[in-house]
Amino acid sequence: MSTSPRTRALAAVEASGLRHKVVEHGPVRSLEEAAAARRLAPDQVIKTLVVRRGEDDYLFVLVPGGRTIAWPRLRELLGVSRLSMPDAGTARDVTGYERGTITPFGSTRAWPVVADARVAGRPVSIGAGEHGVSVTVDGSRLVLVLGATVADVTDPEG
Repeated sequence: MSTSPRTRALAAVEASGLRHKVVEHGPVRSLEEAAAARRLAPDQVIKTLVVRRGEDDYLFVLVPGGRTIAWPRLRELLGVSRLSMPDAGTARDVTGYERGTITPFGSTRAWPVVADARVAGRPVSIGAGEHGVSVTVDGSRLVLVLGATVADVTDPEG
């Protein structure tokens, strides 16, 4: 019997030893609604994006709400000339999570993690494998537990 994505994600958070608070809420249609439901500022809501580096080579990028990947800086950090975002089906295949629920915790493969420098140093919320479910954690502990490379890899959206 396979476990649900939510069960897998929360079990992985628990196994990591990371102190966390599970937050559940109904459907949200925007970053602002997600932040309000989680009682955090929008920039404390962390998006986990899957980036393709090469053939069967992916990584997770943790991006604060209201920000977007700064592709030139991320390529420079990784020492590559090309990166891309996989389609939703590929992202699901390589993580076990559908887009909008992706988290490094409990992913079907343990891809490397790059965290934007703004993740550390404050409480943040990260997805937990199912729409409307997240965990609030200390951002500094999050990057430590995930073994993330921390760098300035985002720009403000717009």
